[in-house]
Amino acid sequence: MTELTHNTYFDGAVQSIAFERNGRRQSTGVIAPGDYHFGTDAPERMTVVSGELWAQLPGEDGWRAFPAGTAFEVPGSSGFDVRAELPSAYLCEYL
Repeated sequence: MTELTHNTYFDGAVQSIAFERNGRRQSTGVIAPGDYHFGTDAPERMTVVSGELWAQLPGEDGWRAFPAGTAFEVPGSSGFDVRAELPSAYLCEYL
């Protein structure tokens, strides 16, 4: 059986369940409305599953919208800002 790990960030405003599938680490979660900064150890691919996230990615000056069904990648040892105007869900794959 796969072990599931529940993670809570930003006083409960972001919650995720981490798991491993086919040897790859992933997490899926929900982001409440607000602005958040995430640091990365490994490269990540964030796919928006429901709702919409705005992201300011490393090396970019502006914010970009990522509606459900779209994804963005973030290099390892960096960070990115995310804004949610409504509750939104994501899948994060650690590359």
